[in-house]
Amino acid sequence: IKHQVASAWLAHAEGKHEEALSLMRAAAELDDAIEKHPVTPGALLPAREQLGELLLELKQPVAALQEFETSLRSAPNRFIGLYGAARAAKQGSDRKRAKNYYGKLIALCRLADSVRPEIKEAEEFLANVNVKLSANRQN
Repeated sequence: IKHQVASAWLAHAEGKHEEALSLMRAAAELDDAIEKHPVTPGALLPAREQLGELLLELKQPVAALQEFETSLRSAPNRFIGLYGAARAAKQGSDRKRAKNYYGKLIALCRLADSVRPEIKEAEEFLANVNVKLSANRQN
C-alpha cells in the first residue's frame, strides 16, 4: 500500500494526474480491504485520506469530500480526516458541512495545550460564517 501511495504522489508530481488517481484509488481500496486488528493502531495517514488530499490538489473538492467522509466512517474523529473534510467542503462551497467539520475539529482539540494552524483556520472560518449569518439576519 505504501508503495502504491508513494507511486501515486510521484505520478502526481510528474503531472500524470490520471495515473496518480488510479494508483491512489487502488491503494485506498486495498487499505480498506485489509482487516485491522482492534488493538493495533491504524495507519498514520490512511490511503483514503491521501486520496482525498490528492483530489484537493487536483481541484476536485466534491470528490475529495466523499473520500474524507468514507475514511471518517471507518476512523471517526481523526484530526486529518476532519480537517480534510472541512477543507473539501469549504472549497466545494458546502458551507453547512464545512461548518460541521470545522466545529468537530475544534471540539476534538478543545483540551489541547497549543493551537495548531488548522485550528486557527477552523476558528476563522467559523467566525466568518457566524458574522455572515448575523448580517443576513439583520437584513
